[in-house]
Amino acid sequence: MNLRVGIGTDRHALKKPGKMVLGGVVVSEEVGLKGHSDADVVCHALIDALLGAAALGDIGEYFDQSERWRNASSLVMLKRMRDLLVEKGWTIVNVDVTVTCGAVKLSPFRERMVETLANSLGIDKDSVNVKFKTANNLGFEASEGASAIAVCLISRSSSG
Repeated sequence: MNLRVGIGTDRHALKKPGKMVLGGVVVSEEVGLKGHSDADVVCHALIDALLGAAALGDIGEYFDQSERWRNASSLVMLKRMRDLLVEKGWTIVNVDVTVTCGAVKLSPFRERMVETLANSLGIDKDSVNVKFKTANNLGFEASEGASAIAVCLISRSSSG
């Protein structure tokens, strides 16, 4: 069996007013994140982690700054990358994400994020973990933006 680990990161600045989507879940209707798509740092970090593990490049190679992807749902992008990995013979074993954002209390949204990500990735909920940090009033994520770091494990049979 072939096992690979991938890591991905993303960060976006805050915008007010706006809508913040993280892990496919709306977590704020008052403050959002600036970006070409919906700026979902959780999905973007996961996409890069999955692509990295499969040695398939990075998010910018698949989702450019064209009108096609303006305000697009990052869950749609995540599902496309899941489909690409499956097409290449990979199975997603598990994913783990840490989100840092001081602007919005995120813990009430954890279970919905886990469910949404598990459904989008086609894996069990117990294979998805999402953690939150506040930045302790330090740096960019404390008051200016949000970031995410994701790690994943994928597998493929040796004959694949």
